[in-house]
Amino acid sequence: MPGIDLHAHTIYSDGTFTPAEAVALAAERGLSVLSISDHDSTEGVAEAKGAAARAGVEIVPGVELSTVHEGGPVHLLCYWPDLGDEELQGELRRLREDRWTRGQRMVEKLQGFGYPITFERVREIARGKNIGRPHIAEALVEAGVVPELKDAFSDELIGTGGRAYVEKHALASLDALALVKRAHRIAVLAHPGLRWRGEQPVPDELIERMAEAGLDGLEVDHPDHDATARVRYREMARRLGLVATGSSDCHGTRYDPVRMGSETTDPEEFARLKSRRGL
Repeated sequence: MPGIDLHAHTIYSDGTFTPAEAVALAAERGLSVLSISDHDSTEGVAEAKGAAARAGVEIVPGVELSTVHEGGPVHLLCYWPDLGDEELQGELRRLREDRWTRGQRMVEKLQGFGYPITFERVREIARGKNIGRPHIAEALVEAGVVPELKDAFSDELIGTGGRAYVEKHALASLDALALVKRAHRIAVLAHPGLRWRGEQPVPDELIERMAEAGLDGLEVDHPDHDATARVRYREMARRLGLVATGSSDCHGTRYDPVRMGSETTDPEEFARLKSRRGL
């Protein structure tokens, strides 16, 4: 059975692999399909496609949009985006620019509390590209402030609502979904049950409203979903007529072990996802 991993990150957001390295690992692990779905950026897609043509891996272009609902983060995967769509790319640029200034402000807060990190080092960790909280967390680990990345996402540091946390620009979840659907693209709600980093599960009521508004799928099989969550979300996907996807949400070596291919999408579900846009 082919391996289909529909959610992976590269150095263009908070992953540690280049797009080419991600594709090479996908091929090594027997994946036939890989989606490069960086946070708020499609910049790694072209490189991934070039590498995939040589490796025999199908690339599903994607992007993970930052959205917000009632003050909480909600992540929306957009598949097969039009890389030239000015409305979508304009929103992605705003999100990336905000990530940069937000990162600066969080570092300034941390410095004000006496923690020995610099924004210059955070930029180096991010390789001068899209900046996210994991890059700041890595700087905190390097400085000896916390032993592991997950420990940085606390009330004391950069957890949601924490002392050094800074809100980011993000569309409301339903508005982001409308943006994707105006571009006639596929939208899948990412890891709805994720509880790590101070986040709460996506409210069922919002999932139902998004399904009514054109949501195409629900990321059911995810490394941070336990067995109970998977059963619940698979039944929810069935009830709402959504495609049930599976993805590793691989961030390279940032989180151990390297997740690539650890969760996959059933080929029949992938075919349903493709059929939603006539592929």
